[in-house]
Amino acid sequence: MMRGKSYLAVGTSSMGIAGSFIDPDLFQDYLGIRVENVDMCELDRRAVEGIYDKAEYEKALAWAKKFCKEGKDINKKRLQKSRAAKDADWEYVIKMTLALRDLMVGNPVLAEMGLGEEAVGRNAIAAGFQGQRQWTDYKPNGDFSEAILNSSFDWNGIRAPYIVATENDALNGICMLLMCLLTNRAQIFADVRTFWSADAVKRVTGKRMTGLNANGFIHLLSSGAACLDATGKQRFKGKPTMKPFWEITAKEAEACLKATRWMPANAEYFRGGGFSSSFLSEGGMPMTMTRISRVKGLGPVLQIAEGWSTTLPAGVSDTLMARTDPTWPCTWFVPRLTGKGAFRDVYSVMNNWSANHGAISYGHIGADLTTLAAMLRIPVAMSNVPTEQVFRPHAWGLFGVDDPIGADYRACKNFGPIYG
Repeated sequence: MMRGKSYLAVGTSSMGIAGSFIDPDLFQDYLGIRVENVDMCELDRRAVEGIYDKAEYEKALAWAKKFCKEGKDINKKRLQKSRAAKDADWEYVIKMTLALRDLMVGNPVLAEMGLGEEAVGRNAIAAGFQGQRQWTDYKPNGDFSEAILNSSFDWNGIRAPYIVATENDALNGICMLLMCLLTNRAQIFADVRTFWSADAVKRVTGKRMTGLNANGFIHLLSSGAACLDATGKQRFKGKPTMKPFWEITAKEAEACLKATRWMPANAEYFRGGGFSSSFLSEGGMPMTMTRISRVKGLGPVLQIAEGWSTTLPAGVSDTLMARTDPTWPCTWFVPRLTGKGAFRDVYSVMNNWSANHGAISYGHIGADLTTLAAMLRIPVAMSNVPTEQVFRPHAWGLFGVDDPIGADYRACKNFGPIYG
């Protein structure tokens, strides 16, 4: 499916997230792609030594000044950067973005500059940038680069989204890649941050949740890597959506940018500065949240949770955001409950999720993911996809018709990874 492609891992060491430890065999055996590792200092070398298209840089800088509006600097006065330092950060993060993209797919302009090796790129179908903490304690963070590359538009107009996993969480990157290939839509990288029960919301805000929010919800929040498409400012029949890139209009792309503020990075843990995108996803969008985890002795395992983005009552969102980090993009997510197992209630979904990261796609695509996972020999450990929608190869029935989850594990183990 992806032969000849690579996953570009930009980083030197992990920040402690299991998904940041790249397993080349997993990529080769299960996906048929190779991993290429590049030290983060390559981004700095390209920025400092001018290894980027100078004309495109000027175009991107002018675009950012026009469309990427800064938000309020909430850092303590002693930690706030000067205007000159912030302007320098803008210049640097744009150069980072160009360098990261060029590392992924190459750039013929670099060959014209006599930089044939740098011009080639890695033919990367997806990438990850480690960033935290060695880089972000010293240099501007990767939030702008990740958010813009993951989005369906930039200074060159509407285009296909790139897949870039923050913190180089390659397991999240795999999910983002698979869902992008299935939907042709940009993907959300988010922390699966907090479960809010209706009682907790009432205690903190004084307001009782009703309707879709009555059973509580999950706070999806990342440090700025989510695609700007996730604002929900694109429209289909008047409703918020995230479209395939070729259906997005210039007006809709501009609306996504207008709904976003670029907040000066929280200096208490992004000491190097930078800018994090901040927006609130509109409610009412069908979404599918996924996560691949790697288990020793078992291999990769997939989790699927279909649900919806939701809107909170006036004032509630701001109050809850203040409990975490208001400088980051926010999506309030309500999973579909089944009344049993991991989907007995919203807390159980959060409690059974395997990591603090999730990849989120527009649409209810769990059935497609289930079939794809079977093809790749990745068992599904947790899912709220209706049984009648699930399709796996007919042979799976021979591993236990009355035990579909167990049969999935047994079949995947028996047949083994498709490229292994």
